[in-house]
Amino acid sequence: MKINKNTFREMKTFLILWITQSFSGLGSAMTSYALVIWSYTQKGSALMTALLMVSSYAPYVLLSIFAGALSDKWNKKITMLACDTIAALTTVVMLILLQRGELQIWHLYLINGVNGLMNTVQQPASEVAVTRVLPKKYYQRVGGLRYFSSSLNSILTPIISTAVLGIAGMGAVVIFDLLTFGTAFLTLAFFIRIPESMETKEEKEPLWISAKKGITYLKKERGIFNLILFLAAINLVASIYEAAFPAMMLSRNGGSEKVLGLVNAVIGITTFTGSILAFFIKEPKSRIRVICNCLLFSMSTENFLLAFGRTPLIWCIGGFLGWIAIPLMSTNLDAVMRLHVPEQMQGRVYSVRNSLQFFTIPVGYFLGGFLVDQVFEPIMKGKDAGSILVKMFGAGKGSGAAFLFFVIAFAGIGVCLYFRRNKYIWELESNEHRAS
Repeated sequence: MKINKNTFREMKTFLILWITQSFSGLGSAMTSYALVIWSYTQKGSALMTALLMVSSYAPYVLLSIFAGALSDKWNKKITMLACDTIAALTTVVMLILLQRGELQIWHLYLINGVNGLMNTVQQPASEVAVTRVLPKKYYQRVGGLRYFSSSLNSILTPIISTAVLGIAGMGAVVIFDLLTFGTAFLTLAFFIRIPESMETKEEKEPLWISAKKGITYLKKERGIFNLILFLAAINLVASIYEAAFPAMMLSRNGGSEKVLGLVNAVIGITTFTGSILAFFIKEPKSRIRVICNCLLFSMSTENFLLAFGRTPLIWCIGGFLGWIAIPLMSTNLDAVMRLHVPEQMQGRVYSVRNSLQFFTIPVGYFLGGFLVDQVFEPIMKGKDAGSILVKMFGAGKGSGAAFLFFVIAFAGIGVCLYFRRNKYIWELESNEHRAS
């Protein structure tokens, strides 16, 4: 598909929304990154830091089914604005506590819980909004753009956060977050029009009946349901990785805050590059094959290099191999969902998907933090210098996290090979244009 003036004209509303929301996402990511460093330096515990993400995802997982039903009933634009405003207010509260020297980690758990609740309602509304402002022929291209902004933020977040933290402190990071929120809020409020559905039947349905329809749809659509289970299993492995990653980078010999920022920046550059490729690449003959192969390649590379690597160079190579194919996987996954799920059902189906696909994330974060602190680090601490485990993963704090990466590498490969053989997932290939 050629890129011309007509393409940009048809995508104009989406592009404005995407750019401003991505800018706001950068501010939020910077705050989250700074808080991870702050919490780890305060407690030195992988589990305490991982609980920041657990508190964010818990309401998201528990309430998503009902949030999607509400999202389908409510005005999408007002829903997005209201959720963003409440999230911004929690950030203001955190800034006040920080400036008064009263910020405690339990405050962050509570604040993250509120933000997670707002994201629970906003996310399905945002997904439907994208569907409504964008012609169907641009679905794959949009997946690439959204991953493009995510990866760009991954590049900028550690660089800008580290610089701002060092020069002006945590308060400056939070203020930048609030400024980006203001930009996105005003743009959405005054310059973006999101068409609303003309259907009124759904508005009269009880909340439970509306939510149940999303569950019923997935019971009938076994291919989509099994694809969601596949991603849920991958998310479990990935969230264990996310919980162990900063603990290893900040405590392992050769690691530091700068090294954590460097490896995160390389991952960001990699996904940035991958998202550009995903934007321009032609539609594949088999989206399911692309999804399976990309995830298998990722799981078969990065975790092993993180486990055995002893230098930032090896960790950066691992980050590159682990993330270069993920944007292509994500764009095809996004296209499969949008093409198969009818637009009028997307809010409810996406919300059920969120509960099923993402419930493993808080579980994985908790497991990752627990396994590092209570299992793998104690195992490595008790080994002498001649032990085979010490020879494989090194000694000192952080070697236990490296051992854990070795274990989850095999777990990730096993998940990919198992779901690759699922017949219901492959049946999606023959039904790609069924949804209206």
